[in-house]
Amino acid sequence: MSETKHTSRRRAALMAASLAIAGAAGSAQARLAPGDDPFYQYTGDTPLENIAPGTVLKTRTVPYHVVGFALPIKTTQLLYRSTGQLGQPTVNVTSVIQPVFALGRQKLISYQSFYDSLNPDDEPSYAISGGLTLGGLIPNVETALIAPFLSQGYSIVISDTQGQRANFAAGREYGMNTLDSVRATFNSPAVGLAGDTKVALVGYSGGAIATEWAAELAPSYAPDIDRRIVGSSMGGVLVHPAHNLHYVDGSAVWAGIMPMAIVGVSRSFQVDLTPYLNDYGKQLSERLKKASIINVLAQYPGLTWASIAKPEYATPERIPVFVELANDLIMGTGGTPSAPLLIRQGAGGELEGTLGNKPGIGRGDGVMIAGDVRTLARDYCSRGVKVQYGQSELLSHVGAAAVWIPETLVWVNDRFAGRTAPQNCANIAPGNPLDPIPAP
Repeated sequence: MSETKHTSRRRAALMAASLAIAGAAGSAQARLAPGDDPFYQYTGDTPLENIAPGTVLKTRTVPYHVVGFALPIKTTQLLYRSTGQLGQPTVNVTSVIQPVFALGRQKLISYQSFYDSLNPDDEPSYAISGGLTLGGLIPNVETALIAPFLSQGYSIVISDTQGQRANFAAGREYGMNTLDSVRATFNSPAVGLAGDTKVALVGYSGGAIATEWAAELAPSYAPDIDRRIVGSSMGGVLVHPAHNLHYVDGSAVWAGIMPMAIVGVSRSFQVDLTPYLNDYGKQLSERLKKASIINVLAQYPGLTWASIAKPEYATPERIPVFVELANDLIMGTGGTPSAPLLIRQGAGGELEGTLGNKPGIGRGDGVMIAGDVRTLARDYCSRGVKVQYGQSELLSHVGAAAVWIPETLVWVNDRFAGRTAPQNCANIAPGNPLDPIPAP
């Protein structure tokens, strides 16, 4: 009897060791940086332009990781065909996290991360597969935001919204990457979603860029996904990027976003904006070309456009190519969402060191402008969209998120339950003009 027990224990120990070694090997493979990981590369013979957006090109299963620690949650990662800011065919990666227990009809949340980074290694798929970077800590923190949905039986899809080049602030590309990741999720036999599954789009800050653009592009770019969308919830919304550059100019916490945006826009539109920068501006752009938002917050207090641009370009509006690109990134210019919207915006930006007294801009949450968001909401109302808008007068960007999170959970549950979407269009105060910048 004792011999049998001893043999059983040895077998159990050997099995545990084998599983540990296999798990370690799998984690080591998953932790390859995206630039070195063959999974992120398309190697097929069919030209990408001949492959439909949302087509699954590769599939793998990894444990869901939090700060490098594996959790027993099934995660399917998909390499899929998508579209870049200029309309070019691209490939991208998304991660589909499925609940341990799920009862009733399947439900999908497309959660857009606010990982805001110029470094491809900071993308959510790498953090989820076990990679560790400073900027990648943001997707790890967001585990707490998606956990309530997982606990209720939702599946969650989290795409690398900025694409494999980390095209920071490229709104249309964010939206197309998001929509194609949802397409890929439905196209994947490994995920196995039912054909009648509905989806809600959810994102805050950088995630709101992806969420909003996906919502407005869906009817034209992805009508197959548009009919599945029950609603989109967003908070801290970047509506008119040129306005935001002026808003954060000289601010205490958010001023470093300016050079990040210059690098991101240059990269996504494949243009060179450095000829318009002075020596310090060029040095800063070079320094930040792989920076995360974590690398700039509160680290460039008082930084101004004038301090990084050549004197003849005293404002960014004096640069013709900037005007063209910035106008292309104004929200609401790509279409009209079909499903209801929940929008939350803070207006207490002074708490984060950004004054709200600039003419034509007014108050915001420190980085996003409340007047711009109100005008977008009112515009969508006028087009027949059900919009529930909430403005937190005394809360900044971070503080307003604490209101948006539980608000979103209730609102999303109601959309999947088929309840009538609330709207307060008649009570949304007028905001700022969102006119395109005139050519210089």
